[in-house]
Amino acid sequence: MKYIILLADGMADEPIAELGNKTPLMAAQTPNMDELAHRGRNGLLVTVPQSMHPGSEVANSAVLGYDVEKIYEGRGVLEAASMGVSLEPEDMALRCNLVCLEGDLLKNHSAGHISNEEAHQLIDALEKELGNEQVKFYKGVSYRHLLVIKGGKKQLDCTPPHDVPGTPWRDILVKSVAPEADSTADLLNKLILASRNILENHPVNLKRKAEGKDPANSIWPWSPGYRPQMDTLEMMYGLKKSAVISAVDLIQGIGVYAGMEVIKVEGATGLYNTNFEGKAKAAIEALKEKDFVYLHIEAPDEAGHEGDYKLKIQTIENIDHRVLGPIMNAVASFEEPVCIALLPDHPTPCAIRTHTRNPVPFVIYKPGAVADSVEIFNEDSVKQGAFGIISGNEFILNLLDA
Repeated sequence: MKYIILLADGMADEPIAELGNKTPLMAAQTPNMDELAHRGRNGLLVTVPQSMHPGSEVANSAVLGYDVEKIYEGRGVLEAASMGVSLEPEDMALRCNLVCLEGDLLKNHSAGHISNEEAHQLIDALEKELGNEQVKFYKGVSYRHLLVIKGGKKQLDCTPPHDVPGTPWRDILVKSVAPEADSTADLLNKLILASRNILENHPVNLKRKAEGKDPANSIWPWSPGYRPQMDTLEMMYGLKKSAVISAVDLIQGIGVYAGMEVIKVEGATGLYNTNFEGKAKAAIEALKEKDFVYLHIEAPDEAGHEGDYKLKIQTIENIDHRVLGPIMNAVASFEEPVCIALLPDHPTPCAIRTHTRNPVPFVIYKPGAVADSVEIFNEDSVKQGAFGIISGNEFILNLLDA
């Protein structure tokens, strides 16, 4: 049997008054998700331990069956892997956002979803002015970049910027949580302040401001860590041929450490305008050669961070109509049966515009397996599913259980 997980990042939500106390998933038209729920077995999955922050790097690793409390080393190291950046044992890697500060406040975490071309010019400028033997900037995608500090200490309190839009930025500067990290915290805060002087009047930002767009006028480093010790999916679960498809660096990085082939799709943006059809086609083609495909779509999460429930509904319907439907139709004619699983990694409620660690709905459809009584797919309906509430590696074990 072959396996595919369709991971709709941040798709789960909370009831919204404007939607008649429905969630975006409940309000969306999702005939293919509902058909999958009808054919499959459903439940709720705890993807984030109480001891950990509900980040996508934690939740996606958990979905893949990793003991996240054991292997977690932050988001930066995963994105380093996706970029092909080799980390030495003394290197500390951090995600480095380009953000928009407005006066005393952190306006947003993405600098208005700045383009790759604009962002790369800014990162080049930062590397030229601030880079040295200890500090190195690497270009990523849109607002998501990498900062490596040689000899840095990770005992830091770094605030994820997508968690705190509208917060006074000086209140959330980097803090050390152990004396040995004091100098690293000081260095990172100096880099933040220095970046403002470099970026504020950079031609890219002058042009963006003239066009009424948010400037990328500061960096925001967070999620520090060292190179993680992770077994591959083949070592853990015998999956010899696997692939990951995602527009997001950190998911690609998980794939690298998991021993998966990283498949990149032209036009995949991580936003509502991503190439949904291209991702579906890539997944179908990958399934012809691979045993296991992890198809990650970021769009619902970004809509949740924007607090835009209408956009979130649209992204969910796009996943249903333009991704899941074509995949279900295609694999129905495969000679080898294909098991399909669908779930978010974590909720990203529009009301609070950040992640929570609440359990997420999931469905596993396995040809020939007895279905449960669930008829539609949403956060509430799956509570009646056969799996109940599970956690840890129970999801991947149930997925792979013949």
